[in-house]
Amino acid sequence: MVKKQTDQYEVVPLSRPLKAMVTVPGSKSITNRALILAALAQASRTAAHSVLYDALRSEDTEVMIDSLDRLGIAVETDWDTQRLTIPCKPITSWNKQAQFACGNSGTTIRFLTAMLALGDGQYRLDGIERMRERPIGDLLTALQQLGAEVHSEAGNQCPPVVMRAQGLPGGHVQVRGDISSQYLSALLMIAPYARSALHIEVVGNLVSVPYIAITLRMMAEWGIQVVGDAFNEPPLRFHITPSNYQARSYAIEPDASSASYFWAAAAITGGTVTVPGLSKSMQGDASFFEVLLQMGCSKVDADTLQGGPLHGIYIDMNAISDTVMTLAVVALFAQGCTTINNVAHIRHKETDRISALAHELRKVGAEIEEHEDGLTIHPRPLHEAVLDTYNDHRMAMSLALIGLRIPGIRINNPGCVVKTFPTYWQTLENLRQ
Repeated sequence: MVKKQTDQYEVVPLSRPLKAMVTVPGSKSITNRALILAALAQASRTAAHSVLYDALRSEDTEVMIDSLDRLGIAVETDWDTQRLTIPCKPITSWNKQAQFACGNSGTTIRFLTAMLALGDGQYRLDGIERMRERPIGDLLTALQQLGAEVHSEAGNQCPPVVMRAQGLPGGHVQVRGDISSQYLSALLMIAPYARSALHIEVVGNLVSVPYIAITLRMMAEWGIQVVGDAFNEPPLRFHITPSNYQARSYAIEPDASSASYFWAAAAITGGTVTVPGLSKSMQGDASFFEVLLQMGCSKVDADTLQGGPLHGIYIDMNAISDTVMTLAVVALFAQGCTTINNVAHIRHKETDRISALAHELRKVGAEIEEHEDGLTIHPRPLHEAVLDTYNDHRMAMSLALIGLRIPGIRINNPGCVVKTFPTYWQTLENLRQ
């Protein structure tokens, strides 16, 4: 299926009907949240440190682990068993000066910026060139409302971020939620460590709501119940009183976003794919399974999808926007057009995903209408192409699926998948077995 070249993968179409069971790695979103909660946790009667099982080893999670180490929280890694051990270290013991290299990990730089505001020291957070274009100003503004001395070094509301941390007093803070839900997640996770109660109000609409649900559920599992509104009409408000997370052992779910590629493979090829462990997932992207049912696939059981004749749909993907690229590729093989909307915020991801996706799908022969908040895919006869990834892991993994049906699909910069799924190409190759 995949022939490796120096800087390119050629995906060879499947020669037989697809029937496979696929095990995907742990969730990046859950792993990085768990690392923050564990780093803040205090020893409990049952645990002197926290242990994460089935943790994801990827560029994003290794960047987070490296950052905690630079702060003085030495995470013990056992990647052979996907186990991480995080010591309980009081905030007063954190290093007073540190510089953090966050790569292109949005969860790392945003969660860590908020966490560092609890400390007492001088810190600088930076990333690769693309990270210096990704917004973080709404989080900085929120922290400034709480008295934090933090700013964008370049003055453009993007990293590098420079901070003089002195702890957070608590009080009332407003934060926008229309660019990234990670700003709100960051504030929620650190809120118990403010010196007094913290009231958080979300201004305007909140994107990617399921990720906030993950944050709140994990906080509860680590010992903090948040009082807040249901996710209905804005403004949303949350109230958190001072408390502590409790050290514990915690199992990381398989990554639902990673599973989407293999459910999509079943849809594209008319085959059958089982991805175990997600039938009761807290991840919003697990509902991508149901989206494919809307397009004509069938459910064999809770973990197994059977492809079928596909038809286009009109869909709001705001809640599961990390699977936009996957669905757009599936739509190439459907009868009738598919429109994806309400995902304008993905223009601020690892790349402008709407523009990049439109450009690459046109290369294979599709007719694409690009909208400010999404795109419409008109299926057309497809042909071979060399496809660019924009150093975006999700572009690479999604676009490769075209090659399961169409010969001559070659993917540039395939190594970018290390961000969340380092073994992706081998897992894709295993579909042939």
